[in-house]
Amino acid sequence: MGLIEMEIAGQDWKGMLCGCGSSAEHLAQDLLRLAGRGPLQEPSHVSLETHVWSPLVLWEPAPAVTSVALAALADEVAPTAREWFLHLLQCMVAGEGTDWESARRGGLDLPELCRDLAVQGLWLLYEEVMSNRSLGAAGTAFEILTVVEPDRARLQRVREIAADWLPPCCRTGLCDDDLRSRVLDH
Repeated sequence: MGLIEMEIAGQDWKGMLCGCGSSAEHLAQDLLRLAGRGPLQEPSHVSLETHVWSPLVLWEPAPAVTSVALAALADEVAPTAREWFLHLLQCMVAGEGTDWESARRGGLDLPELCRDLAVQGLWLLYEEVMSNRSLGAAGTAFEILTVVEPDRARLQRVREIAADWLPPCCRTGLCDDDLRSRVLDH
C-alpha cells in the first residue's frame, strides 16, 4: 500500500456529502484513477469540479482531497498525475468559500482548512519547485506557496534561485498578487 492508498483509506468518504449531492464515496476511486492506481494502472484524468470544488465554493470533501494530493506529492506517481494533483491542490488552497451545507452543519471554513493542511506540505512544494522536473509543476507549486507560505523572505529567496525555470508570472510576482489577494479578500 502506497501513501496515496493509505491516505484515501484513512478518510470517511461515505460520511461526507459530495458537491454532486451524493456521498463522497466515489471520490476514493476517482483519486486512485487520477494517481494511476485504478483498474488501468495508468493515470487517468478525472475532473473533481462540482464534486470537491467550483470557482465559488469548496465542498465537504475538500480537506480530505487536499490530504490525498499532498500524499501524492510524497508518493511515486507519474509526472502527468503529479501535475494533476498539484492543480487539484491549487484549487483547494485558492478556494473562496464553503458550501452552504458544510458551513451550516459544522461552521466549517473549508478554504482555511485546506490552506492549513497545505502548510504541512511546504517542503513537498519547495522540493517540487527546486527539482525543476517540469515548468508547469514548478510554477503550480510556486503559486500554491504564494498562498500558504508565511515566510515571505524564504519564498523570495526561492523565487530568485529558481527564476530560470519558473514561469514569468512567478518570477515577477504576478501570481502572488492574483492568488494571495483572492485568499485575503475572504
